[in-house]
Amino acid sequence: MGAKEQSPMSSVPEETLIVVKPDGVRRGLVGEILRRFEAKGFSVTRVQMLTMTKAQAEEFYSVHRKKQFFGELVSFITSGPVVGMVLTGRDAVATVRRMVGATKSWEAAAGTIRGDYGLGLTDNTIHASDSQESFAREQKTFFGK
Repeated sequence: MGAKEQSPMSSVPEETLIVVKPDGVRRGLVGEILRRFEAKGFSVTRVQMLTMTKAQAEEFYSVHRKKQFFGELVSFITSGPVVGMVLTGRDAVATVRRMVGATKSWEAAAGTIRGDYGLGLTDNTIHASDSQESFAREQKTFFGK
């Protein structure tokens, strides 16, 4: 037999942040969303419920500051309580992003969180970090450390 092929996935645990948005919290979806990630094998290493201030939201979404929809993002995320969780597991960023689905709920595949529960563009139920760099900035903004 030849050399063993390596998996394209890293075996090193990675962290990522998810935030169940106000629409998901209002609709009682936090437990179901958490269940999906735990069933996939992720560990929750931090969790917090809060209502983001305008300043927190502006920092959280700072990468979108110059975009037309920035104000709408800030307004929506501050409209009610959110639940943020740090998830740890293999290839967390990429795997979680696949489980979350496309940003536009109507484009998200069935079986993804946004495909199953999202209602629109900003009210798409969940936010997930798109890179380790985003995770570092977002978790600091969300948890204050």
